[in-house]
Formats: sequence, structure tokens, C-alpha cells
Amino acid sequence: MPSEFKITRRPSRQIHVGTVAVGGDAPIAVQSMTNTNTCDVTGTVAQIKALQNAGADIVRVSVPTLEAAEAFGQIKKSVNIPLVADIHFDYRIAQRVAELGVDCLRINPGNIGREDRVRAVVDSAKDKGIPIRIGVNAGSLEKDLQKKYGEPTAEALVESALRHIDILDRLNFPDFKISLKASEVFMTVAAYRKLATQIEQPLHLGITEAGGFRSGAVKSAIGLGMLLTEGIGDTIRVSLAANPVEEIKVGFDILKSLHIRQKGINLIACPSCSRQNFDVIKTVNELEDRLEDILQPMDVAVIGCVVNGPGEAREAHIGLTGGTPNNLLYISGKPDHKVKNEELVDELERAIRAHIAQENDGQRVIPILMKNEK
Repeated sequence: MPSEFKITRRPSRQIHVGTVAVGGDAPIAVQSMTNTNTCDVTGTVAQIKALQNAGADIVRVSVPTLEAAEAFGQIKKSVNIPLVADIHFDYRIAQRVAELGVDCLRINPGNIGREDRVRAVVDSAKDKGIPIRIGVNAGSLEKDLQKKYGEPTAEALVESALRHIDILDRLNFPDFKISLKASEVFMTVAAYRKLATQIEQPLHLGITEAGGFRSGAVKSAIGLGMLLTEGIGDTIRVSLAANPVEEIKVGFDILKSLHIRQKGINLIACPSCSRQNFDVIKTVNELEDRLEDILQPMDVAVIGCVVNGPGEAREAHIGLTGGTPNNLLYISGKPDHKVKNEELVDELERAIRAHIAQENDGQRVIPILMKNEK
């Protein structure tokens, strides 16, 4: 990233969610949440592993009952990624999952009930070295705040957050992170900006209930992007009415676009026009499907004509520019060989995997196995 665009992170206290550091100078973590029935241990474990394979750093699991808490214990034994238990109202559930090895408790201290019950949860967290995440949501503000403000506002979100924080402060528990989520982008951004100057703890970013895959991804990219460019945010979740794996992919795409964190293929592709010498859209779609298992950072340019193609291809690790009668493949910024249209996807995948193998194995020549050959 050019120096004039360098993002300076907001200083924050560092906590640990299992093996993942959050806040301070730690990389911004990407997380999602399971949407399976937690009591379906097999299904939930499968989804957690799919999220981990997509690159997730942390996964949140809803634990609404003591029965679900026991299932959570079985789930925890079957995975090796940090898990956050999402708990409301019943302090006994929080105590139980703490005993079963949870990595973080997502609670709102104010809705746990009497202070002795909150203290019991905090004591469990202290004893096990478990951080807490306070989650404030515009859809579940306290009734008196709804009456005071008339409707959800950034000020109402911050006031709710400070109430919960005050409880943890009185109990001498500083190891928490906090989120302030609304489905309205500007309200969410304003709330995070206000709170960021008042506490030292890490902030978990999200636009809650953002919508379906397309609209939710756009809203999340705008809201999270505004905050991240200001250095605000230590973990993120993209909330989509879609497969949770897509949340991880979009989350990393946001961080990748801002040059904050690189993971997987950064695909540079033209929108296509009548100058294209091959079907750009079809090629890109097939490449994305074939290369989704690659987590190593890498720039790949796919440009359909010779107008912008050579320039983009020279700047990428692997680049393709359309040409007549054959297209030209660039490797490490240099023209390498011509490729026929019917061989494009196979040849691109082979070149990409070969480039990665060479980087990882010190130029040692090894067989390259493409995804559809595994």
C-alpha cells in the first residue's frame, strides 16, 4: 500500500480468544457464527470446520439452553478453532460452558439479572482466563433507552454499552471486547466512533442483519470499510442471510481491499466488453470456484483485451491478457507463453499452483495437482 494511504490502528488493550490475539497489534480477526441447531453436534461441527477451511479465525455458537451447553462441550472437543458461546439471560449456561472449555463468553451483563449472578459469571471467566464480549444491538436496547430516545440511535447504543461496561468495571474485569451493531450503516459507524474514544478495549465490528448475500455484502463493506480506514476495529463479522462461509470470504475481501490483511487470491478482472477475446465472466467464475482452497496471498489478473491487459498483467503474479489468435500469459510480470481459449482455465490454474509451489518449495520442481485432479 502506498505510504500516503497507510492506516493507523486505534490503540487497544489486547485480549486472547483461545489462541487468537485480539486488539493491540494483532491482525484483525475474521469470524462468523454457526446457524445450525447447536444440539445437532455433527452438523455444527461440520459447519465450524467448513468455516475454518474458509479461513475463519473465530466462530461463535449460540447456546440458548443447558442442553445446548452440553452439546457445546462435545462440539468443543471436536474442533481446534476458538469458539465463542452466545448466551442470554441464564447465568448458569455461561458457567457451564466455561467449565467445558469455551474461549470467550458473549453476554450482556445487564440481561443476566441480579449482580450476584453477573459476578458468578465474571468469577468463572476470571478463573478460566476467558474474555467476555459485550454485544449491543439496536434491536434489543433496554426499554428505558427505547423510551428515552424514541428509536435506536448511535447515542442509545453507546449509552447501553457504557452501562454494561460499568458493571464489568465494578467487578474489576477489563478483559472484554465490545460490539455496537445496527442494520443502519451510518448509525453503526457513528456509535463505534463515539465509543472508540472512551474505552481501551478491542472493538468487534459488524453491520447486523445486513441482508442477503449481495445487499448485505455491500452494506457491510461500506460500514466496516469506513471504520477500518479510520483504524477502528479489531475483529469483524459480515452478517449475511447466506451460507456463513460466504461471510468469511466477504470479510477477507474487505480486509484485502484495504490492504489490511491478505489471504487467498486477489483476482483482478475486467467487467468485459466487445473487445474481449475470450469469455471473461465465465473464466473468472470458474477460476474463483477452482481456487477457493488457496489461502496464500497472490494477485491474478484476467483481462480480456490488449488495451489494459498488459499493464495489469505485468503488475500481477500471474496475468492473462486477451489476444488474437491466442491469449498471452504473464508470469511474475513477464510474457511467458500463448494460450488458446479452450485451455484458459486449466492453464491459469496450473500456472497459479506452480507459482505457489515454487514460492513454498524454494524453486524445487514438483508435480502440480489441479483441484479437479484431486
